[in-house]
Amino acid sequence: MPAPIPESAHPEPGSAPTLVSPVTCVWGVGSERAAQLARLDIQTVGDLLLHRPRRYEDRRNFQPIRELLEGTPATVRGKIVATGTNRFKSGKFAFEIIVDDGTARLHCRWWNLAFMERLFTVGDDVLVFGKLHSLRPRMMDHPETEKVLADDEEQVHLNRIVPIYPATEGLSQRVLRGLTWRALQAHAAAVLDPHPELDLAAIRLHPTDDARGKQLALEARPLLPRPEAIRALHFPAELTHADRARQRLAFDEFIELQFVIQQRRLNFERSLRGAACTGDNRLMKPFLAALGFKLTGAQNRVLREIRTDFGGKVPMRRLLQGDVGSGKTLVAACAAVMTLESGFDVAVMAPTEILAEQLCRNFRRWFEPLGIGVAIWTGSRKSDETDSALFRPAAGTGLKVTVGTHALIEAGFRSDQLGLVIIDEQHKFGVAQREKLVRKGRRADLAPHLLVMTATPIPRTLGLTLYGDLDVSLLDELPAGRGRIRTHVRTPDALPKVWTFIRSELEKGRQAYVVYPRVEESEDDVKAVTVEFQKICRELAPHRGGLLHGRRPGEEKEAVMDAFRQGDIRILVATSVIEVGVDVPNATIMLIENAEQFGLAQLHQLRGRIGRGAHDSHCILVAEQKTDEARERLEVMATTHDGFVLAEADLKLRGPGELTGRSQSGLPDFRFGDLVRDRQLVEVAREVVRRHLKLAL
Repeated sequence: MPAPIPESAHPEPGSAPTLVSPVTCVWGVGSERAAQLARLDIQTVGDLLLHRPRRYEDRRNFQPIRELLEGTPATVRGKIVATGTNRFKSGKFAFEIIVDDGTARLHCRWWNLAFMERLFTVGDDVLVFGKLHSLRPRMMDHPETEKVLADDEEQVHLNRIVPIYPATEGLSQRVLRGLTWRALQAHAAAVLDPHPELDLAAIRLHPTDDARGKQLALEARPLLPRPEAIRALHFPAELTHADRARQRLAFDEFIELQFVIQQRRLNFERSLRGAACTGDNRLMKPFLAALGFKLTGAQNRVLREIRTDFGGKVPMRRLLQGDVGSGKTLVAACAAVMTLESGFDVAVMAPTEILAEQLCRNFRRWFEPLGIGVAIWTGSRKSDETDSALFRPAAGTGLKVTVGTHALIEAGFRSDQLGLVIIDEQHKFGVAQREKLVRKGRRADLAPHLLVMTATPIPRTLGLTLYGDLDVSLLDELPAGRGRIRTHVRTPDALPKVWTFIRSELEKGRQAYVVYPRVEESEDDVKAVTVEFQKICRELAPHRGGLLHGRRPGEEKEAVMDAFRQGDIRILVATSVIEVGVDVPNATIMLIENAEQFGLAQLHQLRGRIGRGAHDSHCILVAEQKTDEARERLEVMATTHDGFVLAEADLKLRGPGELTGRSQSGLPDFRFGDLVRDRQLVEVAREVVRRHLKLAL
């Protein structure tokens, strides 16, 4: 554990330990220093103690300058033997110091930072952290530096593992470290377990990786007490202690989130009852008979789960996950049939007008022969039972399904007998939007059932946080009779051969998608659909092309999609607006230019637009692959078609933001929790909270 604190660093006698006190309660923090700390969002003593180090330096043994390796980060200690500024004709200048540790000399250089000249003098004892970018001479550009001062807090900064913090102008690492050290000594006694009612003594956790990606240890260890974790966060005896400290503080964050999620679920179950929607099969039997094919085993399993929910005491709250093409829409239709048989209406919300139109078309094809009316309700098209052109209930049933976009949650839409809400592509909506639509169907203590669907597979960790209040069903089986999809990664210089291949497929009677990341041209090298459209039409003439992007009026988008479905348009040139809701079995080619601009989940969604018929299909990803991350992402796409494998890879490569849509997800900004590597912590936190709240696992 940390070395003893020097006497001079202890607080004044009689100071009251409290974590919500202003940071000025820490010795050495005046108004000017408090203003500097405020730029780091540090207002209170507790904020200071939770200011997380971004890395650690092991200052028990420094690297000799002579042994430094090019490109490898290292910390050295030495004396400054020379300083100076080089100025160039271009107007640029570089301030440089030369550090000598007795084994060799190290040149440290900072470009165009005039204030650096005031920070160093010959004879200073300094620590330097960085990477060599040359060996002759040994040179580091813009390394981190810290002076070594002979004072009574020397043991805080040397001969130990020390924290390196996010900092700001006027706050050196030495100052931040000293303030944190003093705050720990004065206020550590005020650090309490936020949930002493939970039984955490038996919890054992395996370690995560350290900052260098190396496994620190293998055995599971008990959770650190929170006060000990705060100390070890800042001044660990070993790097393994810092990892255990982060785990404990991340665990506390996940506990808080799970209390919110699970309490919401518990309150919901205690206050509301669900409509009895198990149905009587009078519509289900003719519906299934008219399909002309059998449901998959996975679809039948999920429908049994839904029917059980429909017969329960509380409204169903279920997330349906399934890879692209797994038949989620058909499961939703069957759930709607059960609801309609029971005398209740159904509302279906989709994120785009294109997807809403597709769903409406499918439901009309399936339901109108059964006497069930289907309405459309979007920003540009609204219908009710008096609009015979858009809402066509058959004789006498009075049963209806309304399919729409965000417009369903606005004031104009209402339903007095809403029994089921279905939300497609749930990740495009926020929790508040979901609940706003559900509330439209509440009557006294009776609430509609909720089925949310996503074809974007959700990594387990995100599922437990984003959708922790929902039960989860999984469609893990694809319908039979589908052709294979092959994925190819190509560089832009291969485009002439790609166009030749696409032309050959069009001549066989197939259709193609060509996707670009932008609508309009910009200053970078990313292609835009409005610019490339005419080029493609000339390249693939006489085959007709159509243009589709989100800025086109709704009626124009619908006309283009209808022509593509009917085969009049052979090449659909579009943005990612087609990633959901487009189902054309004859389309066998998906060409995506500037593919490096898309995440794995989005690429997988786009690829899912093909392979929906009996013919083999080809997804061609054209990209520069300038970065290692882009190369790795495209290699993963080429080697697997499993959406859940891709989702986990995307989470690791890009973090949770792309998958969660953080502004809508309701997820907090975790200070210590990491949704990429903390699946174990999330699962344990959920189990602990649910057990405490006496929820069924």
